Amino acid sequence: PVRFAIDRAGLVGADGATHAGSFDINYLGCLPGMTIMAPSDELELLHMTATACAFDDGPIALRYPRGNGLGLALPEEGTVLEIGRGRIVREMGRQAGREKGGIAILSLGTRMAEVLKAADMLATQGLPPTVADARFAKPLDTALIENLARNHAVLITIEEGAEGGFGAYVMHHLARTGLLDSVRFRPMTLPDRFIDHNTQDAQYREAGLDATAIAA
Repeated sequence: PVRFAIDRAGLVGADGATHAGSFDINYLGCLPGMTIMAPSDELELLHMTATACAFDDGPIALRYPRGNGLGLALPEEGTVLEIGRGRIVREMGRQAGREKGGIAILSLGTRMAEVLKAADMLATQGLPPTVADARFAKPLDTALIENLARNHAVLITIEEGAEGGFGAYVMHHLARTGLLDSVRFRPMTLPDRFIDHNTQDAQYREAGLDATAIAA
């Protein structure tokens, strides 16, 4: 099996507009049997590296961004993850008397830090969201997606990639299962244009993928 380590996922600051890793989910995701992982932080990157090394059932890609981690403590070895299984990072408390309501945010990749900031902003407005880390763009964690769609009024996907990638895969699954009829779905992606040189933070602000834009 082949293992792809894909550097510079998302926007890349001073490396320039044409060096952004915006399109790999789109062109790899259409290949049968491909597995695509995207870590939310350096600890997840360690786990996904171990997962890629242990995976022998087909091609696997690990996409990670330019820049530094969050400064998390790391174990000596990563833990092999279950393929196609995401995780709940923060769960919204169910409101009394309501079976379904609120917001769920499903993030792929290192926008997770901004998603959590956005979640704090929303919580101050009385709208604490459920936050989930997809981990895998392919195969999707369909059980997680269906759970989020069934138990929330709004489902938002966040990704450091172009239109037609992870969010499109999620929407396709929701449409195929009929769940798109009962949840307001909003994908947030990189815009359909190149973004000029700047700091990464400024580029993500321009792209509408910072905490303020996510919470808006």
